[in-house]
Formats: sequence, C-alpha cells, structure tokens
Amino acid sequence: MDVETPVARTDGRVEGLLKRALTLIGTPYRWGGSSPDAGFDCSGLVGYVFRTALGIELPRVSRDMAKNGERVERAALTAGDLVFFGRGGNRIDHVGIYLGEGRFVHAPRSGKDVMVSELDSGYWATRFKSARRVAGV
Repeated sequence: MDVETPVARTDGRVEGLLKRALTLIGTPYRWGGSSPDAGFDCSGLVGYVFRTALGIELPRVSRDMAKNGERVERAALTAGDLVFFGRGGNRIDHVGIYLGEGRFVHAPRSGKDVMVSELDSGYWATRFKSARRVAGV
C-alpha cells in the first residue's frame, strides 16, 4: 500500500514515526500483543511505534494513552497525532496513529492485520472520541 508521508512537525520525527508504523502493515492482530513477532493489539502497536521510532514510552492501554499529551480537535489533526475511539459514552477502547488526509494506521481486531483505515468511514466516524498530540513528536 502506498501511503504518502505528510510533512513532519519536528525535525523529521513525525516522518520517522509514520514510516515505522507503515512497515508494520500486515502484522497479525493479537490481543495483548506488543511486538512484530507476537502480533499487536491497538495500544501495543502504538506503544511499539512510539518507543522504537522516537524513544517515547506511552501507557500500555488506550484509555490511559488518551489522558496524555495535548488534546487536539478533529479539524486540527496532523500526522502523528493519536486518534481514539469507543463504542459508547466516553469510554475509550481503541487507538490509532493519524497519517494525514483522513487516514490512520491501527491494529483493528482479531482476524484483521495492522492496516490503514479512513477516519471518516461509517464505522470509525461514528466511534471517534478524541485525539491527542504526544509531547516530543
């Protein structure tokens, strides 16, 4: 899949982050997984990418990741921001990395591999909860 890398925010750090994430497309989903060999769940993927690309440690689960960094409005999303989703209320149960142009990379669920999805697709658009910009990116 050809995904263009948007312009970086800080010294190419975002570019490196996105390139690292995109190399993991096709890695199998595995609940609790946090490495390419074991597979990834959503927060395991995000944590692995930030740790290996930038040396930034994030909390292990999506609901805790959603408490870190600066809140970003959906209209102000830029590449490298974290996007959070949930099925009801304010509960967060999914996270991905925003790529730009309405797309994000994530580990969706059992039976699906790491992939790029559209933020405005029906499924994800109705479950979008918030976004955060991680310090140091």
